[in-house]
Amino acid sequence: MERHEEMSAKSDALTLPSCMPPDPDTRKPAFRMPAKACDAHCHVFGPGHVFPYAPTRKYTPPDAPKEKLKELHRILGVERAVIVQASCHGTDNSAMLDAIAHSKGAYRGVCSASTEFSDAEFRRLHDGGIRGVRFNFVRHLGGAPDLAKMRKVVERVRELGWHLVIHVDAEQLVEFEDLFASFAIPKVIDHMGRVPTSGGIHQKPFQNLLEFMRRDDFWVKVCGSERISQAGPPFYDAVPYAMALIDVAPDRILWGTDWPHPNIRKFMPNDGDLVDLVPLFARDTALQKKVLVDNPHRLYQFDD
Repeated sequence: MERHEEMSAKSDALTLPSCMPPDPDTRKPAFRMPAKACDAHCHVFGPGHVFPYAPTRKYTPPDAPKEKLKELHRILGVERAVIVQASCHGTDNSAMLDAIAHSKGAYRGVCSASTEFSDAEFRRLHDGGIRGVRFNFVRHLGGAPDLAKMRKVVERVRELGWHLVIHVDAEQLVEFEDLFASFAIPKVIDHMGRVPTSGGIHQKPFQNLLEFMRRDDFWVKVCGSERISQAGPPFYDAVPYAMALIDVAPDRILWGTDWPHPNIRKFMPNDGDLVDLVPLFARDTALQKKVLVDNPHRLYQFDD
């Protein structure tokens, strides 16, 4: 029976889309990170034989364990990180918690959670360095979650002082505008709302995102340049979007690599190129420190 289940699981994995691996030759960036700079959006995947991928996942990633993440950050000059639970691990946050536990206080995390989690499980996650919960609305990852269940989870984590991370397709910034504004908890929008640069700065989804950022309970990550770019590397066409967001709310901006860049369909970036975008949209050292150090320190409660 166990052999049959193992064969069935392997067969299911073969039918799922797989991800391109990240660029293995990370270029050392020209931009020098300030001390305690934070990659506020990255992932760890597996290794699958230690931390199995969820049977309900929509894709199978290449293993991207904590050791490879640490080496990436060494090259980039990053000292801190926020690991974001991706959908391929479902609500089993074990790989992320393991990475945080081995980081000597340098990592925090954003989990996936369900209404079935007990109070003790939420407390265990908090004690393990989790400070937020993430919900996917992106269509290729399954679309909007059960909104009633989402509300229940948000209410439970609000008591822990956590925030809500929202991963959306651009048009959902319009479709779910009232829903997102209704949550009485700090909200972080991933990847600049995934607004395609082909639509221009004045496209409705991006204007909605700017309106969100004029409220004091919204944050945004100016990462995902490779996801919104139409021009390709080194993704300069994404810079005006990041600049506009920083101009509106410099105290509520986060930056991240999104390593190992799951589900990239067009341009797999070199993470050195992504780091070298930072001084293009944050033009002075004070603003760079705010985005890379001060803002993530405040939201994720790193210990000095």
